[in-house]
Amino acid sequence: MARKVRTVSTRASTRQARGGARSCATVDTVATVDAAHADGTGRRERRGAATPRAQFARALGAACASLAFSGAAHAAMNFCAAPALQTSERTNADPGVKALVAEVQAHVNDTPHPLARLHTEGTLPHEDIYDQSVEAAKDLDLMRNAALAWRATSDDRFLKLVDRFLSAWIATYQPSFNPIDETRFEGLILAYDMTASALPVKTRNATMAFLNRFANGYVAQVDAQPRPLKGTFANNWQSHRVKLIAMIAFTLDNRKMIATAQRLFVEHLGDNVAPDGSTLDFTERDALHYVAFDLQPLVTAALAARRHNRNWLTERATNGATLAKALDWLTPYATGEKTHEEFVHSTQPFDARRREAGLPGFTGAWDPKNAAELFHLAARLDGRYLPVALKLAPTPPAWLAVCLPLPAR
Repeated sequence: MARKVRTVSTRASTRQARGGARSCATVDTVATVDAAHADGTGRRERRGAATPRAQFARALGAACASLAFSGAAHAAMNFCAAPALQTSERTNADPGVKALVAEVQAHVNDTPHPLARLHTEGTLPHEDIYDQSVEAAKDLDLMRNAALAWRATSDDRFLKLVDRFLSAWIATYQPSFNPIDETRFEGLILAYDMTASALPVKTRNATMAFLNRFANGYVAQVDAQPRPLKGTFANNWQSHRVKLIAMIAFTLDNRKMIATAQRLFVEHLGDNVAPDGSTLDFTERDALHYVAFDLQPLVTAALAARRHNRNWLTERATNGATLAKALDWLTPYATGEKTHEEFVHSTQPFDARRREAGLPGFTGAWDPKNAAELFHLAARLDGRYLPVALKLAPTPPAWLAVCLPLPAR
């Protein structure tokens, strides 16, 4: 496949498919009307061949049906804005790009290690399948990074890695619909989003089916709950559900699912964020660790929405809460103007278990650097968060630097 075909925006492919669908509707109407009026009486012509106009319309209709099928299989979000590098640019690529490509290069012949289930929530290292899950989830990040490396270089080895790992995971994994265990699947979603138009049809269609099942399962889980939402349907768990639903909805360009994702996003703001920007997780856990863990998936969901020209940063819940207000509430802690002793009054016994086990971050003052990725993501929504991000870390994580290399536009 020619390089320019591989690097064309999948969003453009979707627009073409939509345009083709509209043309198909017109063709179908023409064929019906032409046939109905072929004998000039308003009755369908029963004698002889169809008119040339009707024959052409039917032939074009068949082609349109094929176009509609192939167009529907393309991802549409195109979350990562980084363009492919021209050949002349590759030798002078940004160090972050070079580093990411080199990291993927070291794993280009790796074998995927999918599990039927991931589980780390509520467990400590070495308990249950915690260690195996952490190790297996590295595949999901590698898929994302390989897709980025492919976008940057057009090296088919990276695309084949994505294909190989996607195929293995979607054939093996059985969704548990535990959003803490499954939040890392954003890597798989992004990998598909960037490579869908170039993947083998079998992989592409199987991944689409998996993602539809994944998102719809989460939606059904949330919509089955009584309102107002409570417990883990109002705290950070719901933030991670909303992220996964939104990313899949925009990737698949599923309008019904997009509307559902936006509804759940706004509802969750009202359940989780107070008008002053403080979060339910801060109340429950007395920890800025959980504020960042709560907000980062919402910022990621908002970045997915932005690619469809929707501004979720300032979407307002019925109580007046917005994602921007929540980020603004956290900002003084991130800059060091305020400090906080973590988990002192947490209502969750598991926090005490982690503290007793000596896990870092579960006692003492919060380290603002733990919010570096959050604010680098937020800076891609609004440039006013960029100074905070740069103070916390002079460069964003390698994948983000390649995925969204520019500040918010």
